[in-house]
Amino acid sequence: MKTAVFVEPGKVETQDLPKPVIKNPTDAVLKIVRACVCGSDLWWYRGINDRKLNTPVGHEAIGIVESVGDAVTSVKPGDFVVAPFTHGCGHCAACLAGFDGDCENAQTDSEVVGYQGEYLRFRNANWALVKIPGQPSDYTDAQLNDLLTLSDVMATGYHAAATAEVKADDTVVVMGDGAVGLCGVIAAKLRGAKRIIAMSRHADRQALAKEFGATDIVAERGDDAVKRVMALTDGAGADAVLECVGTAQSVDTAVKVARAGAVVGRVGVPQKAEMNTNNLFWKNIGLRGGIASVTTYDRAVLLDAVLNGDIHPGKVFTQRFDLDHVQAAYEAMDHREAIKSLLVISD
Repeated sequence: MKTAVFVEPGKVETQDLPKPVIKNPTDAVLKIVRACVCGSDLWWYRGINDRKLNTPVGHEAIGIVESVGDAVTSVKPGDFVVAPFTHGCGHCAACLAGFDGDCENAQTDSEVVGYQGEYLRFRNANWALVKIPGQPSDYTDAQLNDLLTLSDVMATGYHAAATAEVKADDTVVVMGDGAVGLCGVIAAKLRGAKRIIAMSRHADRQALAKEFGATDIVAERGDDAVKRVMALTDGAGADAVLECVGTAQSVDTAVKVARAGAVVGRVGVPQKAEMNTNNLFWKNIGLRGGIASVTTYDRAVLLDAVLNGDIHPGKVFTQRFDLDHVQAAYEAMDHREAIKSLLVISD
């Protein structure tokens, strides 16, 4: 089968690898319909984070169930599903608490699974897969893109808003104008925020943030950004902050623009181990977040929101590619020519 493989920093190529098979009773093999490139993929693509060379890549997809293990009863061959990156088992302490991103049984073997390919072996399929009504042919191109975001990016944006405890009439600051930050804007509006301040320096992303519900745009960075947010909030700061970048500057700014007692929902993959937690103490600011609870949020809120047409997160896909041009898909995001690159795998 064709699948995308990380060769070395700056190089991803399509290779012909063996088609996956059921290894564990809880597995399913999926035929992938659509996949995509994630902003977090760029960290190893750029050589900033380590990743084993010559391994399959990708962690976001929708597809059709082709076969299932003996323990899988909730989905069957032919079902159309969202394939969350989290592989939650549904019965460990983390999953039962609603944090399937921290599932204690997600890693059932050592094989590196990549979603950017024609087929995928999915672990813990009985609980983690999210069944979509009907078949791909029942949906428009735009709806398929909306559904694809439920495998990660929309759920991660929602995780930022949920952990920041965004509620009705809040003023929210969203740090980051990548796909996760833009989905964070959607999530903040979905949870009832009255004012949403999006931090963005790029005109195309600013426009999409406003379309998604942002009421204000702040293009400044660092201390200038803090001054601007404080001016917009009459010196009070935000009720909740969604940190969707992961850099030291973004985390520092997030804490500084929060009002006393606010919560920062952090979903940007951290790029620095250290931070000054004393800044949290002096303003009673909470810091939460981490790996998104994809299956949990999809079932509770997000799948219905997409099916009902309440949200349209698929608009973050601004360029599309096939597997034979996966290198171009990564380059488009690396060069900021695409907000998020879509990979169309099959019908």
